[in-house]
Amino acid sequence: MMVAVLLVAVALLLLAFWIRAAGTAVTRVPRADALRDASDGAKGAEAVAGMLDEREVISPAVGVVASALLILSSVLATAVLVVGQSSGVALLYALGVGGAALLVGDLVPRRLGRLKPRSVAYRSARLLRLSVRLGRWANDLLPESEHGDDHYDDAGEDEADEHERELIDSVLEFSETIVREVMTPRPDMVTIPVTAPIERLIELSTEEGHSRLPVISNGDVVGQVIMMDLLSVLTDENRPRTVAQVMRPVEFVPETKRASSLLAEMQESHTHQVIVVDEYGDVAGLVTIEDLLEELVGEIADETDLEESLISRSGDGWDVDARLSVDDLVKATGVELPDEEWDTVGGLVLGLAERIPEEGEVFTHEQLILRVSRMQGRRVSEVNVTLAGRIEAV
Repeated sequence: MMVAVLLVAVALLLLAFWIRAAGTAVTRVPRADALRDASDGAKGAEAVAGMLDEREVISPAVGVVASALLILSSVLATAVLVVGQSSGVALLYALGVGGAALLVGDLVPRRLGRLKPRSVAYRSARLLRLSVRLGRWANDLLPESEHGDDHYDDAGEDEADEHERELIDSVLEFSETIVREVMTPRPDMVTIPVTAPIERLIELSTEEGHSRLPVISNGDVVGQVIMMDLLSVLTDENRPRTVAQVMRPVEFVPETKRASSLLAEMQESHTHQVIVVDEYGDVAGLVTIEDLLEELVGEIADETDLEESLISRSGDGWDVDARLSVDDLVKATGVELPDEEWDTVGGLVLGLAERIPEEGEVFTHEQLILRVSRMQGRRVSEVNVTLAGRIEAV
């Protein structure tokens, strides 16, 4: 009986060793690396990437489970070893058990987790997931005020490290992004007719706050105007009279081009704005170098930009601008959507309708109920989104 109990104690100690090593390892794996390894087929990488969405809960949760196993192992081993021993010998056994628990259950596994973080984390993905689930449940039993006083050696990273990880994630996602996903669509482009007078050009640029405007003729983009070109000639007696006299050539790119390749080309050619065309050669939208940089580092605003929210709370749901990306809708609602099929909420509605919808029409997808709030011609402009079960049937 005593041998069996001792074997159980050793087994619990080894399990604590494994969990502590895995917990230390996973906090040192950048989520971007896990995603890349998952795409390369590394077993366990996808599960680790999923857990790293909530990196801050991993170490506290794993710490609780590992500590519980160490305590139980130490108690069982001590209880067996001190039976029938003198107080001095019993004390030595107890100290030995404590030292073994510290060395095998904490110091050595931490060292192993730091040496081979990805290998240990991926191979321990299933055990880690279970440990995090149990440890998270245990931590939830504590009063909320106590969480702020807990300090763990591996409890996430500081703000700078978090920002660095987010930037790395953005770079990896950017490498897979195509121009269509970041462009300003044709209906939202601000354009000027080639025959428009200079006065109208100045007025439009002032109203919209754009320093570059695409020039159109018969519905097609034929060039662009850079407002800086006007500064040197506005006071001349023979100043230009129409847009055609100050128009510059414009570059065209396919909508399926990689955004990363386009950014490199625009940097090399000192180009600030390009026109995007679809597979038939029709204008689909435009992209500026600022659009590409914002995809990497987030929104870039200057003192002339007005803050614009594409989604806002409305009762039990959200009022959503149809230009909002499907990814942002997923973040707001928590409902997973296939962004491979639709880039924007407007595209999602059109895909569900399979025709031009009418104002007031309602469509459903997964747990989402989407009501077309406003149309602009044939274009979906605004959508009200509600989770199923929160409104009465229409």
